[in-house]
Amino acid sequence: MMIAMNLISSILLQSQIQPAGVGQIVLAVAPVLLLVALMGFLKMPGDKSSFITLLVTVLLAIFAFRFPLMDTSLSVLYGILKAIFPILIIIIMAIFSYNVLVFTGKMEIIKQQFISISSDRAIQVLLLTWGFGSFLEGMAGFGTAVAIPAALLISLGFKPVFSALVSLIANSVATGFGAVGTPVKVLAEQARVTDIQTLSTQVIFQLSPLMILIPFVLMYLTEPKAKAIPKYVFVSLLVGVVSIVVQYLAARYMGAETPAILGSIASIITIVLYAKISERKKGTTAAAEKAVSASTSDSLKAWSVYGLILALVILTSPLLPLREMLTPLLKTIFNFEIFNVASGKDVPHAVKIYWLVDTGILLFLGSMLGGIIQGAGLGELFKLLWKVFKQQKKTIVTVCSLIALSSVMDFSGMIGVIGVALAFATGSYYPLFAPTIGCLGTFLTGSDTSSNILFGKLQASVAHQIGENGSWLAAANTAGATGGKIISPQSIAVATSAIGQQGQEGAILKKAVPFALGYIVIAGLMVYFLPKILSGLLL
Repeated sequence: MMIAMNLISSILLQSQIQPAGVGQIVLAVAPVLLLVALMGFLKMPGDKSSFITLLVTVLLAIFAFRFPLMDTSLSVLYGILKAIFPILIIIIMAIFSYNVLVFTGKMEIIKQQFISISSDRAIQVLLLTWGFGSFLEGMAGFGTAVAIPAALLISLGFKPVFSALVSLIANSVATGFGAVGTPVKVLAEQARVTDIQTLSTQVIFQLSPLMILIPFVLMYLTEPKAKAIPKYVFVSLLVGVVSIVVQYLAARYMGAETPAILGSIASIITIVLYAKISERKKGTTAAAEKAVSASTSDSLKAWSVYGLILALVILTSPLLPLREMLTPLLKTIFNFEIFNVASGKDVPHAVKIYWLVDTGILLFLGSMLGGIIQGAGLGELFKLLWKVFKQQKKTIVTVCSLIALSSVMDFSGMIGVIGVALAFATGSYYPLFAPTIGCLGTFLTGSDTSSNILFGKLQASVAHQIGENGSWLAAANTAGATGGKIISPQSIAVATSAIGQQGQEGAILKKAVPFALGYIVIAGLMVYFLPKILSGLLL
């Protein structure tokens, strides 16, 4: 017991977090429990539940955690600005891009082209969510990988809640290397890991069984037939192993920027090849008979919106020098000085908008240019955009409230109290629960990157104290954070917006929770047992 107490005190001092009593821990976790209760059990719409939780969080910060009123107000403002730039802009523009295709009638061509690849609905879901969705996550992140696939699935005739659920489940593994590897790069800085390639491969190892299991889950949820299980197992192994190998090679030899991108491209190619071979074995397929014959010109026009978006994202990605040239040309920076309980001093923070490379702006430009190519007038497109804005009023309230409350919880020390309590409640089994802390970070903030900022340093600190590999447990944080995306209220808000089901956040959360729990259990087992099995060979 004395050893454990000394260990806790030592790590707390290193983390600059004061030991918390039971009462303080209960108060710190109260916003999380309230949000889950309102959204999941009382089935209150996301905008109302998140706004009420924000008000309660503000009161707790001021009166229970003695957080200064001015700093609480600044935390809320900072959170709202972070919600708008880039999250809400990306959500709205992603939905706008889909609406442009519906307005011009070109979505029908895209829909029929997906159907022509395979008449198997399970393969269609796998291709759109695991393949195309992961590619969007790797390139852009911030909600595009949920909003666009969910909208496309609805256009193919899938039910809205199902479309949201499978898009959320698929948008898990890829988020570890989303937005061109941003989460892992931030994690390396926070945990002071110098070998980012090793850190990246460790994330791949920890997530490897999930790269096989998630495709199986997606297909089985689409058509839960016992006789189809052998096929699902084969396809999952095929797609999963290809993804693991490609992502490992990308991580090992290139770093954190490309695993999700190259892995998703490899998955798309594998899925399409499998679909073509399996359809050919059947002879003349129903899909081929039903497919709409489109000219090359019509196909190019139909794909112009997404093609231009992807081209702009690639051109302005950190992989190419154009980003460094454009970034300083047009920018807006909001600076904040907010007291941080963890550090015990005012800490500078900034919301930076680099207009020429901002993902939301790129989505807007690609959608507008693509819409014009497809025959829409400029005035019609702006009217359509305004209509999308008005439709997203509830989403705007939801996301602003959620990001603001996560900012208040972070600066006032609530998240630190929860993280430390979880870390030391698990004793020598800490590695088994390390991904849970990462999951918590994403649930609270909606971002794998933010989770790594919150808990990456803590994970590495605990690892050194208990004799574990610091890089390995830092990787465990992002492995768990990817699972947290499945149930993150912010991600669910994106999904409900994309499918036009605002107010159904609680129903989707309840459906998603079992998958997130299973995900975290598997990640925890990998983190705990794999080093023991390999005897440090790969570490």
